[in-house]
Amino acid sequence: MKILVTGGAGFIGSSVSEKLLARGDEVVAIDCFDNFYDPKIKRRNIGAALKSPSYKLVEGDIRDLELLKGLFRRERFDRVFHLAARAGVRPSIADPLLYEDVNVRGTMNLLEAAKENSLPGFIFASSSSIYGNNKKVPFSETDFVDNPVSPYAATKKACELICHTYHHLYGLNISCLRFFTVYGPRQRPEMAIHKFTRLIDRGEPVPMFGDGSSRRDYTYIDDIADGVIKAIDANFAFEIFNIGESQTTKLRTLIELIEKSLGKKANIEQLPDQPGDVEVTYADITKSKKMLGYNPRTKVEEGVPKFVKWYIENREAL
Repeated sequence: MKILVTGGAGFIGSSVSEKLLARGDEVVAIDCFDNFYDPKIKRRNIGAALKSPSYKLVEGDIRDLELLKGLFRRERFDRVFHLAARAGVRPSIADPLLYEDVNVRGTMNLLEAAKENSLPGFIFASSSSIYGNNKKVPFSETDFVDNPVSPYAATKKACELICHTYHHLYGLNISCLRFFTVYGPRQRPEMAIHKFTRLIDRGEPVPMFGDGSSRRDYTYIDDIADGVIKAIDANFAFEIFNIGESQTTKLRTLIELIEKSLGKKANIEQLPDQPGDVEVTYADITKSKKMLGYNPRTKVEEGVPKFVKWYIENREAL
């Protein structure tokens, strides 16, 4: 298959692209290399993929509708894995209009191009953040999700609704994947596991928001990529799937795992809870197991040491 990966030079996009190339697919990646974090990191992410004759990089912005329409006409994609977005809960509170512009308008541009070119299948990268402070755990795809607590989460919810609209009106096959706290090699530098590892390694204070009891469903990148590829192959008419590990880890426990993997103690700076943060994320993956054959394999106790090993090997370039 020929697959367009938007946000293809980022953490998840580059990892999924390599796995698609390894199994024989053609990949076209589009990325705008914005300065949310150092673009040099993204260029390193795709270093191996660029050596493949089955890989093509397009430097561009998903807000450029004419660019997308021309790309779709030329390439005739079999699937789109749409990952490009402004990421992060806290930054979205500081600049909500940018998040709306990139995430919602960018998604609509891609759906317009998909509609005009009769795209066979579209995979949208959604987020567990849309569950907000859901009191029912674990979170199920059928739960009420109309109370997001950050602009980022609201944009992801909006995009799911727009995806359904395009499925309903134009018959596009679309799967929305709600990712739960993805981590592993190439993780973005501002994300918790990467940030904590860097700070502990340097002996700098580690900000811990709240009392350390908040819990997250941390999902290793290999399991995320497996879920994405299974959704690409299944190509449902319209479905929403949780892609998580289906176990929770307390923030304080996570820090302890990083300390053990690094062989260094954290200098913890306890701070108040942050606006927009949720108390717990926890994926019910019953549907994903049944319909996708999704079966996450990497527990956080194994994944954190893998990440720390990668960090140590690459820290001079990070």
